[in-house]
Amino acid sequence: MNLKYTIFSILIIFNASSSIYADEYQPGYSSSRTCTRNEYREEYIPGTRINPGYVKNWEETVEVPCPGVNSTTGNTKNNEFDNNDCSEGKIAGGILGGGLATAISRGKDRWWAIPAGVIGGSMMGCEIDGG
Repeated sequence: MNLKYTIFSILIIFNASSSIYADEYQPGYSSSRTCTRNEYREEYIPGTRINPGYVKNWEETVEVPCPGVNSTTGNTKNNEFDNNDCSEGKIAGGILGGGLATAISRGKDRWWAIPAGVIGGSMMGCEIDGG
């Protein structure tokens, strides 16, 4: 009985910590973000001897690329593709997790411990493999 709660707690804790790596983007949904900045502008208005010139100044709100968002300004740092593949880690972690669950579970607890060990091991293997 105690082993069941221990394994369940480990899986819950690991699953909660793996959500840190989740992206903000979700396929099928769109998001929009507009970033602006105030720019100071000046314009010289020429004058004459009788009516001297002056400088007219104002602030303008200008739309700019948001930091951390891919843009087409030629910044190749944001356009890098993440090609990490964790398939080997998933397989190895699943085998190790299932084997560990088989070794430490007894009796009726095996029906849920082995699949939970396989799933938990595959998630851990993927994280270790760089996914």
